Amino acid sequence: MAWKKPRYDKRELNKAGQILKNSNSSEEKIVRATEILNNWRAVHSYPLHIFQMTLKNISKRCDKDYLVAQRLKRATSIINKLNRGYDGRKPTMNLSQMQDIAGCRAIVKNVELAKKIYNDYYLKGNLKHKKVGRKDYVTFPKKDGYRSLHVIYEYKSDKGKTDYNGLRVEVQIRSKLQHLWATAVETVDFFTRQAIKFNEGIPDWAEFFKLVSSAFAINESCPIVEGTTSDEKELSSQIRQKEKELEVIHRMEGWTHAMKFFNEKFRSKMKGKAKFFLLELDILGEKLSVKPYTQKQEQQAIKDYSELEKRHKGRTDYDVVLVGADTTKDLEKAYPNYFVDTREFITELEKVMAKSK
Repeated sequence: MAWKKPRYDKRELNKAGQILKNSNSSEEKIVRATEILNNWRAVHSYPLHIFQMTLKNISKRCDKDYLVAQRLKRATSIINKLNRGYDGRKPTMNLSQMQDIAGCRAIVKNVELAKKIYNDYYLKGNLKHKKVGRKDYVTFPKKDGYRSLHVIYEYKSDKGKTDYNGLRVEVQIRSKLQHLWATAVETVDFFTRQAIKFNEGIPDWAEFFKLVSSAFAINESCPIVEGTTSDEKELSSQIRQKEKELEVIHRMEGWTHAMKFFNEKFRSKMKGKAKFFLLELDILGEKLSVKPYTQKQEQQAIKDYSELEKRHKGRTDYDVVLVGADTTKDLEKAYPNYFVDTREFITELEKVMAKSK
């Protein structure tokens, strides 16, 4: 397979990022900048492949029911991140600095296994690649309730694929419960057109997920989110009240029902040796399209991904993402927000709310 190679230097990358951030840029400049962005994203495919295989091998040793998936960050997400300021500060990030263009994720059955993989195989492991960052959002949950374990690496090779040296890949390790919470947030973000994930959500929804995160953390004997109560009964009561106000379960079940037709068509179409899937979610048309690609078709998949993003640029009712997963079953489990399968989250939510009855 012919992997894409870097064609632009750091200066060109950062200039392209500035153009894409500026809504007043000319069409000609945007086209050129988008071409540079697409190449930059595509060249991460090879190091992502290497880290995903490593994560898969490690996870397999710890949990026979592990799930590993990979993704290249969407162009809209990249541009949004370039435009995002933190703690009231102006945006300062350059395109060449972004550490999560490529990412792979392991989901294991409990937090103990997630910590084992994180500590024993990554923090104390002997990977030849350079570790450049780590975040323990389990011990120190984010203010919005996000909990996961992250390690960021720079790809390093002494021979062979040296063109990719310095490219960064983010490795995430989550428990099943942490994953259900995170994908529920993404589902709500998409269908309600908000951005809880980026601390820009409707306050009531943001508070609901913060409370649920703490309830899940208590179930896993982990630290809760700052500002929430550690009293399980009181926490359950608060969640029950928010759920009633927002009609969370009713809404999620409605989304699942609206998209249910896809599940029957999906399994009949996706048989074969597909390793990559291009997902197109059309909320107004209540339609999810999935196009499979083999391992050898990865570069074509990336090209199609870029073309679809360009075609639907600016649409808030449409989403596209390219993901890699071993089987269609794994794909549906790893990205339930794109399949609107929130049943497991609802089950866990109902268990939490039952504690205040």
